[in-house]
Amino acid sequence: IALCAIFAPNGWIGQLLTPFGIQLAYNPIGVVIALTFIGLPFVVRTLQPVLREAETEQEEAAASLGADRWQTFLRVLWPTLVPALLTGFALAFARAVGEYGSVIFIAGNLPMVSEIAPLMIMSHLEEYDYAGASAIAVVMLLISFILLLLINKLQAWSWSRIGGSRI
Repeated sequence: IALCAIFAPNGWIGQLLTPFGIQLAYNPIGVVIALTFIGLPFVVRTLQPVLREAETEQEEAAASLGADRWQTFLRVLWPTLVPALLTGFALAFARAVGEYGSVIFIAGNLPMVSEIAPLMIMSHLEEYDYAGASAIAVVMLLISFILLLLINKLQAWSWSRIGGSRI
């Protein structure tokens, strides 16, 4: 509800953008905004430990060897951040697949424009179309299992890159 209060055409930000023809709520852009708010904590929680454990000595060594800030970022920091970033984004996407609460108000549920899968399941259930609701749920379940498998593979790859032990 808070996102609608902010991004709706009469909301705090929405009323500033409406004269320019920009509508953030009740379309796919609104869904992306809501899912970004939902998924961002997963990215932060996977990046935070990596950034805490980053050794400043490597950055200082790169600087002493003549690397500028951009080269230091690309060659020292970025390779250690990529696995955590990929894991965080995969977790955020997996969370977004089944999100219902935050998206339902800002999506608008316009057919073929801003429908979301959980709402489609609810609509099928209200119409007593259990087969249709089950089909959508099975597809979402398969997506979640595939994402879980990919996240586990990504974490194993990440551990092998930094030389850690998973035990």
